[in-house]
Amino acid sequence: MCWVCDHPGATRLEYLEYLRGLLDEHCWVVVGVQRDRYRPPYSYTIGLTSHGKPEVVVTGLPQQRAADLLNGVAAHLVHADPPAAGERVQLTGGPLIEIVRVTEPSAHLHVATELFGPVLRALQAVYADDRGHWPWDRGFRGGRRGQPVLGRRAAVAA
Repeated sequence: MCWVCDHPGATRLEYLEYLRGLLDEHCWVVVGVQRDRYRPPYSYTIGLTSHGKPEVVVTGLPQQRAADLLNGVAAHLVHADPPAAGERVQLTGGPLIEIVRVTEPSAHLHVATELFGPVLRALQAVYADDRGHWPWDRGFRGGRRGQPVLGRRAAVAA
């Protein structure tokens, strides 16, 4: 499941080459970062930058749920204009999300930054909890360590 774990003797360059090979076959891939003592898990796309689109990140979800959400958003995004910061989108079969522009993508999307450099832009898909509360609302239930928001929230689009 984890290429790095399955290839303990491999170099970072070999891992990046492996990802480039995947990107030659697919428009994007999803990379997951496991939870640690101080932060919840997060996942993000790699490859949308090659298509002139921002990468997408989600925090606080288990890896499979995050991958399902990101794959759905990315599949739409490659054929449409990116949503504006503050826009709310009801995902088909998924949660209501609000788009937040990631302030510093290189601080979180390390592998994407290695592949694409400073041109990298990213949007975060921030999701409401099962009661419709957002991470910035009192009473948000977001699991272990919540759902960090990686940028400044924009005014909600009408």
